[in-house]
Amino acid sequence: MQTPRYLKPGDSVGIVSTARKISEEEVQPAIEILESWGLKVIKGKFLHEQDHQFAGTIQQRTHDFQSMLNNHEVRAVFCARGGYGTVQIIDDIDWSCFRREPKWIVGFSDVTVLHSHIQKHCGIETIHGIMPVQFAKEKCNEGSIQSLYNALFSGRLEYHFPSHPLNREGVIQAPLTGGNLSILYSLLGSNSDNINDNKILFIEDLDEYLYHIHRMIMNLSRNLQMSHLKGLIVGGMSDMKDNTVPFGKNAEEIVQEFIQKNHYPVCFNFPAGHIKDNNAMILGRDAYLEVKPDKCTFIQV
Repeated sequence: MQTPRYLKPGDSVGIVSTARKISEEEVQPAIEILESWGLKVIKGKFLHEQDHQFAGTIQQRTHDFQSMLNNHEVRAVFCARGGYGTVQIIDDIDWSCFRREPKWIVGFSDVTVLHSHIQKHCGIETIHGIMPVQFAKEKCNEGSIQSLYNALFSGRLEYHFPSHPLNREGVIQAPLTGGNLSILYSLLGSNSDNINDNKILFIEDLDEYLYHIHRMIMNLSRNLQMSHLKGLIVGGMSDMKDNTVPFGKNAEEIVQEFIQKNHYPVCFNFPAGHIKDNNAMILGRDAYLEVKPDKCTFIQV
């Protein structure tokens, strides 16, 4: 995997929305923080356009993302928010300039489409981390923002967090892949499917029915996506929903059901996902994962 150049003060970065619409007010806190890091912020031409729930038409969103990839001055591209819509543009992007001049692509949730596709077809590391819509203080904590700074400016990440009763102990170092479970599920069998053997898989999700979680993990399992991993990291499984007749297991227990036959290390409640404690990770890069009875350690350098 290629590593884009780390940022330094004076660099230009871009903000676009490949999915849901976003207002100027929602982006402003991120602009202020990025500028405090010494960065110059360039907004996409159609960033604040609206096409029903989307940030402009497919053509407008494609134009903005492509323009940032092709802009030689831009060293990182921040996806303003998730929602839905990135998959609509993925097959129309020309990656040739991006391959010649790699730059950081930053985001999570629906941006999992970009992470997965770029790893598979470009061999370039990307950053799973907070997006401009989350930079406001009430939506994330300072640790999440600092972790993104660390990823962008140095690439060194180290997290220590409490163990979980469903964890499986072990130590492993392997390339990290994954992202939002619903998106990974939707990409299975497509040209953007990047889950394969000998990797550490990270998953997280938000606002799903528990039986949907079961169905998605079932599909990954039946496609042999869960059996040949080197490790599994489960982040926030936030605001899960249940039916009138309860499903009978929570999201973590559903995941644990499908990995009982495997022997790789597993950690739950990793501090990333649709939660305030949404720490950055570099996808495509080796991660060191140590799962102990009392605590877990995650390191990328």
